[in-house]
Amino acid sequence: MYAWEGGPALVQTVDFFTPIVDDPYTYGQIAAANALSDVYAMGGRPLTALAIAAFPAEGLEPDVMRDVFRGGLDKLREAGVSLLGGHTVRDQEIKFGYAITGAVDPLRIFTNAGARPGDVLFLTKPIGTGVVATAIKFDRAPREAVDAAIRSMSALNAAAADALRSVPDAVHGCTDITGFGLIGHASEMATASGVTLVIDTARVPLLPGARALVGANRAGGMKTNASYFDADSRSSTAIDEDLVWLLYDPQTSGGLLAAVAETRAAEVAAAFAARGVAGVRVGRVEAFSGAAIVLA
Repeated sequence: MYAWEGGPALVQTVDFFTPIVDDPYTYGQIAAANALSDVYAMGGRPLTALAIAAFPAEGLEPDVMRDVFRGGLDKLREAGVSLLGGHTVRDQEIKFGYAITGAVDPLRIFTNAGARPGDVLFLTKPIGTGVVATAIKFDRAPREAVDAAIRSMSALNAAAADALRSVPDAVHGCTDITGFGLIGHASEMATASGVTLVIDTARVPLLPGARALVGANRAGGMKTNASYFDADSRSSTAIDEDLVWLLYDPQTSGGLLAAVAETRAAEVAAAFAARGVAGVRVGRVEAFSGAAIVLA
């Protein structure tokens, strides 16, 4: 964040990745939604974008990259974001994404460092995109699972962020759930805030089919997340192993995890519902008890 004198603060972020679905237009949409997410997670409003793309010099039909760019542009337009230009390079592997510039009120910015004991945790999208994307690569994903994952990854976090901003002083901490998975990003919030986040695992929303797919579709990122963040978490009860693995699943264009004052939780839930956001209450914040995350 960069604060201008007498005006809104400037927020900048960049994100790009290799294809995770077969359809190029859909890939472009997901890449755009994912890149915009960091701005929404800070309570900001994205304004402009610069495209970043890499693609091979040979062996790729021009229509493929045209559709990727078209999908991304349509999603930027949905978000009210202006595409100012971008940069492309030759590479053996396709990559696509955006650098996003946004604005945020510096007095109302969301960070992951403000969660307080007594807060309620809300999650605004189901998890499991990493598992489904891995299954897609090996043609093991049922159509229902693919369609649900694409809908989730393509959906902007704009309405969720707007709902959170609409209840003044309700949000104490916020982050988006992406590559580190739910446990990883929750652990970062807990550590930055000096608290323990208790996650009610039975309430965490899952993508259709994700639980059935997790056993045979554990991507490397999932295992890396488990290895890195396992020391920061503990369980207060017996939890199914497949569900625990899903909590480490790296997400693409995941939802927002927000720590909300308990006294304002009902207002936030109503704001989500009014905007068609499936904000689910998935846990609570407690005083630090020796672990960043407790799985209940």
